[in-house]
Amino acid sequence: MSYWTRRARAALPPIMVAVLSVLFTLLAMMPAAWIVPQFSKTTGGHVNLVDPAGSLWQGSASLMLAAGPDGSGATLLPGRIEWTTAFWPLFTGRVHMTMRQTQAMPDAVTVDAAPRGATVSPGAIVVPAALLSGLGAPFNTLDIDGDVRLSWTDWRVLGRKTYGQLVVSLNDIGSRVSRVKPLGSYRVVLQAQGASATIDLSTGKGPLMLDGHGTLSPQSTEFHGTASAAPEARENLAGLLNLLGRHTDPNTVALAFVR
Repeated sequence: MSYWTRRARAALPPIMVAVLSVLFTLLAMMPAAWIVPQFSKTTGGHVNLVDPAGSLWQGSASLMLAAGPDGSGATLLPGRIEWTTAFWPLFTGRVHMTMRQTQAMPDAVTVDAAPRGATVSPGAIVVPAALLSGLGAPFNTLDIDGDVRLSWTDWRVLGRKTYGQLVVSLNDIGSRVSRVKPLGSYRVVLQAQGASATIDLSTGKGPLMLDGHGTLSPQSTEFHGTASAAPEARENLAGLLNLLGRHTDPNTVALAFVR
């Protein structure tokens, strides 16, 4: 063995330690901004994390809903989303994150992601209905107010298939286009069943009665339902019903969306 070979072998351990130290330092300092674009990309610009602070391992950002990638009509949720990322699971090819919203989410949720899929633990979040205006039509047209509660079961993503249930509860909803307040309380259930999902709309109470059923898939989205008014509110709700759909009889309009 030559002199230079022996010197190279002797120097290799310190060099490896130095390289690993630099890598660990870079990982520890990885800015939170690195994770932000992924949310916008995954949701087509509708759900965004903005104003990030901290690092990928422990950071925060504001939640913004927008009608599209250009950010038009965007609305911000008060408070911040905070997260922590476990370091050691990365060596097994997993990402383990704990996330919470400082004002709207009573309990933190965990996100486990691996090359084959990801799981989000059950949770709930309560947001003002006005936040939905950032999603565009029909929410920005109706300009609704009230409380919206989103709750979900274990949410699993395996490749292009998704499994889980999301329940959206809209309580004592009002709208700037109607003098009737509140319009009612409603429940939307989204059931993800792999490559497709179903959506069901029902009314809990209120003079404006909504119901319907739809299906969602990568190829198409279809929803059909009805909207009608209680007898004592038909005159005051006539204008709103005209905005929602086409009349099938004097007191009922058809709700339809096909893409």
